[in-house]
Amino acid sequence: MADAHQKNHDYHIIDPSPWPILASLGAFIMAIGGVCYMRYLNGGSFKVAGAELANPWLFYIGFALVLYVMYGWWADTVKEAHEGAHTRVVSLHLRYGMIMFIASEVMFFVAWFWAYFDASLYPNEAIQASRLLYTGGTWPPKGIEVLDPWHLPIYNTVILLLSGTTVTWAHHALLHNDRKGLIQGLTLTVLLGIFFSSVQAYEYAHAPFAFKNSIYGATFFMATGFHGFHVLIGTIFLLVCLIRSLRGDFTPKQHFGFEAAAWYWHFVDVVWLFLFFCIYVWGGWGAPVAAG
Repeated sequence: MADAHQKNHDYHIIDPSPWPILASLGAFIMAIGGVCYMRYLNGGSFKVAGAELANPWLFYIGFALVLYVMYGWWADTVKEAHEGAHTRVVSLHLRYGMIMFIASEVMFFVAWFWAYFDASLYPNEAIQASRLLYTGGTWPPKGIEVLDPWHLPIYNTVILLLSGTTVTWAHHALLHNDRKGLIQGLTLTVLLGIFFSSVQAYEYAHAPFAFKNSIYGATFFMATGFHGFHVLIGTIFLLVCLIRSLRGDFTPKQHFGFEAAAWYWHFVDVVWLFLFFCIYVWGGWGAPVAAG
C-alpha cells in the first residue's frame, strides 16, 4: 500500500480546514453586531427572537473571531510553505488569489471615485435638489475651505513614493540573498508607512471641514480614509514580513508572502497618486485654502 502522505500529483490537498467556516461565522457575527452597534449608538433597539441585541459586544465578538481566523489561517499557510506543500501549482494559485483580491480592492476605490466625480462634475444637476442645495451649484461647494495640496498632501505623496522605492530595494536584496538589505529596506518601509498614517491623522484633526453635513467632506473622507485604512493594513502586512525576515523565513526562491505584501503596497502607492491629483489638486481648484 502506498504511503498515505505520498503525493502522485503536483498540487497539495490539505486536510479539511476549519478556517473557511470559522471565517464565515466570524464575518456574519461581526456584520450583525455592526448593525446592533449602530442601533445602540443611536439609542434604538434590535431584537432577534425576542432577545435584545442593541449593544456593542456582538460586534466585538465577531471581530475577535475574524482576527483569530486571520492569524490561524495565515499561520497554517506559512507552516505549509515550510513543509514544502507549496508546489508550483499551489504557488500559482496563491498569486491568482492575491491578484483577484487586489482587483476587488480596486473596485472599492472605483465606487468612492465614482461618488466623488459624480458630485464634483455635476454639482448643479437639477434632478439632485439636495446636492444643489449643499453645493450652491459649484465645486468645491460654496463656503468650503480646502486643504492645501502643496503642504501635508505633497509630503505624504513623497513619503509613499519613497516607501515604494524602499520596498523594491528590499525585494531586490532578497532576490540576491542579501538578508541585511532585506531587513533594512523593510524597516524603512514600515517606518515610512507609520509616518504617512501619522501625517494623515494630523491632517484629519485639522481639516477645515467635517464628514457630516457636507458632500465634499463625505466624499473626501471616504476616499482618503479608505486609502488610509489600506496603508494601515499594508504597514501591518510589511511588519509581519519584517518579523519573518528576522526569523530567516524567506529565501530567494520562496518568498510569496513578501511578494504579496509588495504588490499590495505598490497598489496603495498608485491609488494615492490618483487621490492626490484628483481630490487634493483638481478637486480643490479655485476654492479658498484653509490657513495652517
